[in-house]
Amino acid sequence: MTTIALACQEQLLPGTNLIQKFALAAALGYQGIELRGRGDLAFARRLPELRRARAAGVVMPTVCVEMDHFIGDFDAARSADAVRNLRSQLSVIAELGGVGVMTPASWGMFSRRLPPFEPPRPPDGDRQVLLDALGELGEHARAEGVTLFLEPLNRYEDHMVNRLDEAVALCAALALPSVRVVADTFHMNIEEDDVHRALRAAAPYLGHVQVSDSNRYQPGAGHLDWPSLVRTLLELDYRGWLALECRLRGDPVRALQQAATVLRHALPRRAAA
Repeated sequence: MTTIALACQEQLLPGTNLIQKFALAAALGYQGIELRGRGDLAFARRLPELRRARAAGVVMPTVCVEMDHFIGDFDAARSADAVRNLRSQLSVIAELGGVGVMTPASWGMFSRRLPPFEPPRPPDGDRQVLLDALGELGEHARAEGVTLFLEPLNRYEDHMVNRLDEAVALCAALALPSVRVVADTFHMNIEEDDVHRALRAAAPYLGHVQVSDSNRYQPGAGHLDWPSLVRTLLELDYRGWLALECRLRGDPVRALQQAATVLRHALPRRAAA
């Protein structure tokens, strides 16, 4: 049976450096650290630190972009800058022996659920901007031997890609194996009619899973059915990571331990061995 490894985003872990953070993560039941990639090419400037961490055995499979503008920005220069940063992050994670980098289409730029309700760019324009950016990044990812992951966000945070099927449609149009989909359980809890059906339909394109509970806190703090979700992923023979991306309620170490325990208990004993 497939083993699903757990990762924790770096900002959630107490510690002054990645080596300390990884030691704590491992003690709590995680196998890797998901990094955060800030703009202005800041991630590439971390290379000396990241190389030291890798040499010390820190496992860093993925990077979650952390910027104030993204590939779907209405401003062409800001979109191009997001592409520039993601190209750099893809190259860095490749050097570190990682899997890939994830990005949404946008975040906090526009929502059809808030005034003025109609964005300044039509849906066809949105689609073309995303296809152009994803195509360039996908080719770069393929050359580097890593993957670009597109993450759907909920309707209040983005107006372009909210559900897994919308992300899958863009991946299918590109036909690049180096562009895949992120499933985030918090956003799926808001947007998907049936989380399990959505995962099954997206399975050929599913490359990464981020986890938080229904209230955006750690798994176990909300009402999501973790055994059922994990069982669906195992049935799909999902081979990627479960990466903790959430807020922490309570003492950070206890919250991280709770999340790891909830997720590990959701895994069948043979898969968790």
